[in-house]
Amino acid sequence: MQQIQKIAQLLILTLVSLPSLATIVTGGVTSGNGDFVELSIPFNDSNPDNTVGIDTFQNDNLYGFNEDQNIILPSILSVDLLATTGLSGELTSNTVVASHYIFFDPVNTINQEGFVDFDADILAVIFSTDNLSASDFLLNNNVTYLNPSDRGLEGVDEVSVDGTLANRLLVDWRAATPGDYIRVLTALSPGAGDPTAPDGIPEPASILIFGLGALMLYLRRR
Repeated sequence: MQQIQKIAQLLILTLVSLPSLATIVTGGVTSGNGDFVELSIPFNDSNPDNTVGIDTFQNDNLYGFNEDQNIILPSILSVDLLATTGLSGELTSNTVVASHYIFFDPVNTINQEGFVDFDADILAVIFSTDNLSASDFLLNNNVTYLNPSDRGLEGVDEVSVDGTLANRLLVDWRAATPGDYIRVLTALSPGAGDPTAPDGIPEPASILIFGLGALMLYLRRR
């Protein structure tokens, strides 16, 4: 009986420790003085807290955070780079995407090269002002996007999908005020929720909940 209770406790602890978002895996700065930092929302790394867009970070780091996860696009979405072609194009309605915001907000005008890895293949990248604004419905968190009309990359900035790693974004950009900001759309993330599930519970959590329920029913009968 005590062994069964220990198993139940272990299941509960595992369920509590499950990440609700696990789509950004890692990243790095390969040319420059900063580091890659994945932000957990809410964050106080910015001034004011939970804001991006107008010199709210002012350092050499490469930042990223997750936006809406595993949602079904309600309509066609214009993007600036399709992973399949390397050109601008569209994602069709009913495409399942996980969205991520990647940015660079230094004090002075400097160059940075780096990468960000995700737990699913990259479908598209959005970096033009109009397309960023049109896709802001993918935010779905408490971050405030300041000065959205000044977002967008310049001609010297380059972003691409690694030729050998379909889940790796490469950045080679130059920024100052207000910084460089892009949105990366990946395929369905195994670390986030099932888009077809009404409660949005991540699949591993669903399995644990079922197992815990069965175990508790067994204990009750005993």
